[in-house]
Amino acid sequence: MTTPPTPIRVVVADDHLVVRTGFAALLDSQPEFTIVETATNGVDAVRVCREVSPDVVLMDIRMPEMDGIEATRQLLGDAPDGADVPRVLILTTFDLDEYVYDALRAGASGFLLKDATAERLFDAVRVVAAGEALLDPGVTRRLISEFTKLPAGTPAAKPASSTLDTLTARETEVLLLVADGMSNGEIAARLHVTEETVKSHVSRTLTKLGLRDRTQAVITAYETGLVVPGLRRTD
Repeated sequence: MTTPPTPIRVVVADDHLVVRTGFAALLDSQPEFTIVETATNGVDAVRVCREVSPDVVLMDIRMPEMDGIEATRQLLGDAPDGADVPRVLILTTFDLDEYVYDALRAGASGFLLKDATAERLFDAVRVVAAGEALLDPGVTRRLISEFTKLPAGTPAAKPASSTLDTLTARETEVLLLVADGMSNGEIAARLHVTEETVKSHVSRTLTKLGLRDRTQAVITAYETGLVVPGLRRTD
């Protein structure tokens, strides 16, 4: 007899009762998800997540007392190495919300519009729970556009990290293409390899750099100076 898969444990954090209860009810209606707790603000979300250790947090980006960005930062950025941390899926009203960018930098795995369909909600939680980033190449390119607003020829934050030295030449090349907003399929076509090969390179790169997903890889590529805003690859 096959053992049914363990349900994905979810916390919903939103200060609006209708949104909070609505998302919770939708997810609880499916056997593959279970709502372990809800929260009304960022402070409550951090406390609850540390108590119940969910797999995924649906985190509203704007909440009283502590917003979703700071809550995400406390849950993920301040966690010790090896700690069991949840995946954060940001809830927002607009896909170009200026705060989404800051939330991604804080460690969120993606974002979901509050008017998303039930199927979109289910798919989003599945994707994030599986360890993938909920960002298509178009969204990644918008993320990149934030970096390109910096003066040309200047690094985004700090000098190149020595951790990049652990990458092979091919892994560095793949990281550059990921940072350019390319999908796995586009990278495979550029390098004349299979998508599986690209996935393998991306996976090893994330592991070596201690990153959660390709969104963090894009940010790292710019913040370490591997990619410099305003200086575009021409090959």
